Amino acid sequence: MARQKEYKEEEVIKKAMRLFWRNGYGNTSMQQLEKEMGINKFSIYSSFGNKHGVFLESLKCYKAKVNTMFEKFKNNSNGVEDIKQFFYDSVDLCEEEGNEKGCLLTNTYNEFSESNDALVNEQMTSFMGNLKNLFIEKLRMDPSKDQETINKQANYLVLAKHGLVAATRVNTPKEIEDYIEMTFKNI
Repeated sequence: MARQKEYKEEEVIKKAMRLFWRNGYGNTSMQQLEKEMGINKFSIYSSFGNKHGVFLESLKCYKAKVNTMFEKFKNNSNGVEDIKQFFYDSVDLCEEEGNEKGCLLTNTYNEFSESNDALVNEQMTSFMGNLKNLFIEKLRMDPSKDQETINKQANYLVLAKHGLVAATRVNTPKEIEDYIEMTFKNI
């Protein structure tokens, strides 16, 4: 007879997500995962396969966490103002009690940029592609913009978003606000 799990996978994955968010994938050990998640290696391997499996589940957990913010962004219809608000909402998410600084997806994107890890790269490519497409959709709401300008601005905004969430790790709220305001001066 199989033993009943004495933990909820969703709860231990949230703990693992915060650990990966704080340390990154490469700097997180199985011992740290055991301690943070409050379960032993056997349970980790049994439920998630390995560290990589825990990490993939952590990325899914993070995406679910930010889904509300993305839905708000997607459903609003104020063009560039929506993008600007999305930048502010991203900063607010980073500042919430219990959240780590920066963005787990951006941190992962940076850490795995030269990796051959197909599963992680697929998730990062999909996420960044979806974000860029949302930027393009919002930029198209301005009829004065041609497609070339829209594409260039979307590329710029993706890079600006990476910079923004990295900056939340070290910069002051006033510096962050100035960064956002200056980013949107010419968009």
